Parts: sequence; C-alpha cells; structure tokens
Amino acid sequence: MAVIKLPQLAWHGRSEAQYRLPDHWQIETCNMTGYDLPAMTPSTIRRALDNPIGTKPIRELARGKQQVVILFDDMSRITRTFDFIAHILEELAEAGIADQNIRFICATGCHGALTRLDFVKKLGEDVLKRFPVYNHNPFNNCIPIGKTTTFGTEVSINAEVMKCDLKIAIGGIVPHGMSGFGGGGKIILPGVASFDATQHNHHIAQFELSPGKAGVGNFDDNPVRLDIGEAAEMAGLDFIINVLYNRWGETARVFSGALQPAYAAGVAESKKHYFTPPAQDKDIVIANAFVKASEASSCLNIAYPGIGQKGGDVVLVANEPAGQIVHYMFGGFGCEICGPEYKMKALPSKVKRLIVYSEYPDIAGRSTFPKSEKVIFMDKWDDVLKILAADYPSVANVAVFPYAEMQYTK
Repeated sequence: MAVIKLPQLAWHGRSEAQYRLPDHWQIETCNMTGYDLPAMTPSTIRRALDNPIGTKPIRELARGKQQVVILFDDMSRITRTFDFIAHILEELAEAGIADQNIRFICATGCHGALTRLDFVKKLGEDVLKRFPVYNHNPFNNCIPIGKTTTFGTEVSINAEVMKCDLKIAIGGIVPHGMSGFGGGGKIILPGVASFDATQHNHHIAQFELSPGKAGVGNFDDNPVRLDIGEAAEMAGLDFIINVLYNRWGETARVFSGALQPAYAAGVAESKKHYFTPPAQDKDIVIANAFVKASEASSCLNIAYPGIGQKGGDVVLVANEPAGQIVHYMFGGFGCEICGPEYKMKALPSKVKRLIVYSEYPDIAGRSTFPKSEKVIFMDKWDDVLKILAADYPSVANVAVFPYAEMQYTK
C-alpha cells in the first residue's frame, strides 16, 4: 500500500498522520509554494516588529498612552500568538506602560468563547498570571462608532477595546471565502464587533453581491474586505501583526505595522506563499484540514475544482478533537434551528460523494456540510478505503492537498 502523510492536530504539538492508499493508484501531492519555509526565530521576529510598515515601532507609538489592548485570534486560527508577546511587552515597558494598564482580548467574532486552557495555548501561562485575558462578547457591551460607506454597516465595537488608546492586534493571513484573504481588519470586524454589525456585513457578502465580487483570492476591489477595512480604521487599530504559516502552522513570515500597508504587503506575499498549482481531472481529491480544522468546510474551496468532468469523490480529512467551531452566525443549534445567516450548501454536480473523515465524530457539527445523501461521515480510514476501492479497483487519479484551507490556486 502507498502511504500519504498529513499534518494533524495543530494545537497538540507537531504531528503527522499516515493514511494508506492502494499502491496502484496514481497519487499527486499538491504542495503550496511556501510549505517548507522554516519557522522564524525570536531574533527574526523581533526584527520584523522593530521595522514596521507605514508606522513607528510599538515602543514609540506607546509613549504617552494610558490603556493598551492586545487583540488575538481564536483557536480556529493557528497563529502562535506567544511568538510575539515577550517582545510586545518589552516595548510597552520601555514606553512606561505598567502591567495594570494592559489587557488581552480574544477576537472571537461570532465564534464560541475560549477556555483558560485555550488561552494558555495561545498566550502562555505567564500572560495568564500577569494580565487579564477576556473573550469578546458580540451580544453585549459594544458601542457604536459610525457607519461605513461601502455597505453602510452600523459599526459597534467591544467597549473594553474602545476605551483603550493603543490597540495592537495579532492574527494570521490565509485565503478566505468572503474577504479574499483573512487577517487585516477582520480582527476588528467581525473580531470584536457586535453581532448586528457582523451580520450586516456577512449578509451582503453572501446574498447581495454579484458573482465574482468577493471570494477566495479577491483583494483589491473586494467590497467585503473594503467594508471590513473601513470598520478597522474607524476603530483606531494602531498596530497589526499578520503572520503567514508554513506546513506545520508555524510562523514563517511576519508583516507588521499600520493596518492597510502591512496587510497589503502580507496579502501580496500570501498570493505567492500559498499558491498551489491546481489539480485537474482527478477521480479522487483528498483535502486535509489542518490550520482551520475546526472550520473544515473551508477546505472544499480548493477540493471541488480538482474533480474531472466525468465525476469523482472528495475526501475531507477533518480531525479536530474540539469539533467544529461554535458559530452563532452560521452554525446549527438544533435539528431544525440554525444561526440567522445559515446558507444551505450544495455539492457540485460532478462530485459523486463527499466523504467527511474524522476520528472525532461530531453529529451536531455536520450542519456545516451540505445536506445530501451523497455526503457520508466516517471515523475509520479502512471504511473510507473500502468504499473508494469498490469504485476504483484498478486505477484512480488522486490529488492530495495536505493543508487545504491555506492553499490557493488563482
């Protein structure tokens, strides 16, 4: 039997799972350009923060400030926030900012709250000992700050964030199904925005834009991204740190500085770093969810196009012990109950079956996938092989995307 190796369990140490496939199948592993870039060292990270794009270093921005908030993304993103904390705190101390004037807020958007164990993984034990760390609450204590011109979004932002006169944010950039790429102003909207503000932005993105205006890879004229950027500027985000990841989810590149120029530089590099030659005319596409395994359906953007016109199967590897993310906007909350912007997903006609494989069964989490008799949920790889081998007893053309939610083919 042939063996494919896929990175797994991003928040549980570096690990790689092996999956057997028939050795008479033709297997193509589709790697992104920057997959083997090494992790940055503390000294190279420090240099990136000390030489920001479009603004002064943190220590200079912090002088004379009274209250500081450090925003960070949640467990559905693999950003190793702890890579940056020591240097940021040194910079703030040099500027005379006392510990009691610093707080951390997780920009959960409309996702469920993090636990203390999650905070430790993101920030480290020392931060929990020294500083208050909070979850954002999109349903309460958000204050209005104005209306965007792009979508007319009435923007309300976490009151604790808005009482701070220095706002620093840490997040990652990967391709995104609405805003083109993640990162940038998304740490504000939806990150620390009200539910209503996020719903307005997302509703237009899903239901009112003409085809091609938004979607994976669209950046310059993407109105979803522009609306989000407006909200972040209105909120007064002072300094952003955006990360590109390697195949292990480690910090491979850093773009820091003022929101718009630092984000634009990060996206320009992302288009090269995450670029993957597209798979074509495949019988089977295997898409591995890794850095966003709790939002595994995002992997299907790159998987579906690889299936040939004669039809084929998609296998989604979605191993996440915590299950699929709680999403108050799009998630399921009962057999017939879901978030207000839930949108029924459909399988492309050329996809014969979507096999969702997870060693951690999650019946409620199935609401994030298309409702169809062609969607099959399995928790044993041997059973997956049995189904596929029955249809492809001799040869099959197979593409494997090892970190599908990061990969980009445009």
